[in-house]
Amino acid sequence: MDAKTCLKKLEYVGVLAFATVDREGAPQIRNISAIHYEPDALYFFTARGKGFCRELLSDGRVQILGYTKFKEMIRLSAKAVPVPEEEQKKWMDMIFTEQPYLANVYPRDTREIGIVFEIKAGNMEYFNLGVNPIFRENYTFGKAVTAREKGYRIAENCIGCGTCAERCPQRCIEPGTTYRIQPEHCLHCGACFENCPAGAVIKL
Repeated sequence: MDAKTCLKKLEYVGVLAFATVDREGAPQIRNISAIHYEPDALYFFTARGKGFCRELLSDGRVQILGYTKFKEMIRLSAKAVPVPEEEQKKWMDMIFTEQPYLANVYPRDTREIGIVFEIKAGNMEYFNLGVNPIFRENYTFGKAVTAREKGYRIAENCIGCGTCAERCPQRCIEPGTTYRIQPEHCLHCGACFENCPAGAVIKL
């Protein structure tokens, strides 16, 4: 799995949830399908009068979530920026060609109220609940900042009792002098953290 494959999977999902924060700090989520995909970027259309557009123009940060029929969750955290003015028509025409229903929503030249944003860099998390043990991995694309480490790890003050491994629903903790969590199979549920008698499990 890699970032390019995740983008392709998002394309197959079609309708994605886009999360932003409004001027009052309240979370906002929209389902967006007016999207064009490139191997290393995505472009999406919205109208300039929408709150969604105002939020993107004022801050740009967005989190995008897609969920496949195979129980795969793909989350993209990125900054969306408006496409340069001279390229707006090119990408808008492409999106309207690929999504014919948009002509019913914005007939004739009314699409000119719209604006196209692009995402060319971001952090991506792939999380597959359809396999056992579960599988997760993080990727970056473009000039993205390295993703923050998440989940849990076991510190050197581990006493080797095995309580964490017994409590782990995904059996992803390996025994040793210091037990080790396999991050690619970790649910981030916190069972090891809550049950460690030595307090050796650290929340990242």
